[in-house]
Amino acid sequence: MLYVVLFFTFFSLFLYVLLGGADFGAGIVELFSSRENKKLNRDTIYKVMGPVWEANHIWLIILIVILWIAFPEYFNIIIIYLHIPLTLVLLGITMRGVAFIFRHYDAIVDKSQDWYNRMFRISSLITPVFLGMSFGALISGEIMITDDFSETTFSEIFMHPWLNVFTFLTGLFYASLCAFLASTLLIGETTGDVRRMYSRKSAVFTVVLVIIGALVLLYGYLTDMVFVKDFLRNSLSLIAIALSGILLIPLWRAIRKQHSIFTRIFAGIQILLVIFAAVNTHFPNIIITQTSEVNMLEGVAPDEVIKVLAISLIIGGGFILPGLFHLMKSFNMINPSNSTEKQ
Repeated sequence: MLYVVLFFTFFSLFLYVLLGGADFGAGIVELFSSRENKKLNRDTIYKVMGPVWEANHIWLIILIVILWIAFPEYFNIIIIYLHIPLTLVLLGITMRGVAFIFRHYDAIVDKSQDWYNRMFRISSLITPVFLGMSFGALISGEIMITDDFSETTFSEIFMHPWLNVFTFLTGLFYASLCAFLASTLLIGETTGDVRRMYSRKSAVFTVVLVIIGALVLLYGYLTDMVFVKDFLRNSLSLIAIALSGILLIPLWRAIRKQHSIFTRIFAGIQILLVIFAAVNTHFPNIIITQTSEVNMLEGVAPDEVIKVLAISLIIGGGFILPGLFHLMKSFNMINPSNSTEKQ
């Protein structure tokens, strides 16, 4: 049953990075659009995101609940030592949701709409940056686990582990990943000149993603970071990244031809390979502290709890996944007939 729980843990992570990432990325794409295209992006994003934007965060909720129940020691480390960036993530999600609603449904249309637009765009950028910084903190080796807070400062325990160059680069990597996902998925939701615009944006953000990813690895290598060193020694992780690099060729061809189905397939595979490479490098020791590596499979909840959780996840998945599929299909988000080449 533990393997069932682990499957749902990483399946939820994958879907949140994919769907939630595209959600955040839509705002990033809008932020970095020209003044003339901002309104066009806003209307397109509303049409695409409007029906499903709330459903995307269900995977984050499921992930948090699984960690809380099945892996309490891991959950405690994350929620205690990274409470500041995670609080900023929650604030960003809240601000973004408020702005998304009020810029479309505010009863009075005035200059406040400009503030809602700015709030949506900025929170769409900073939220994934803080999410990426949180993950970077877990693998950076800077977390200081201690029971004696009198010997350390607040900054050493709660600020420095997530507020440094490596975590910032990791945050930028995830934000650029979100923008790449959004622009790629939006190719299949538009036609004509608008589709060509998103094709160009997808190509640009792909290049940005590769450059920032290389900077993350280079900085980690030059600073003798344990995770990066082990990543470069891990054959499976390197194979996954190599495959990801090879798949850029058919992805770029699909983007250039504005092929909506293949761009979505290749984008999804890219995300899967990146997550596999990151997790596989140190699994089950995903958290690296200043003194040790924390094993995810140690301190697991009792077998009876794991069994009940696994059964609940299977039953819940049987309801949630078909419902989500039907929701997205109803709005033509995964309808192949709607994804044929539109000119």
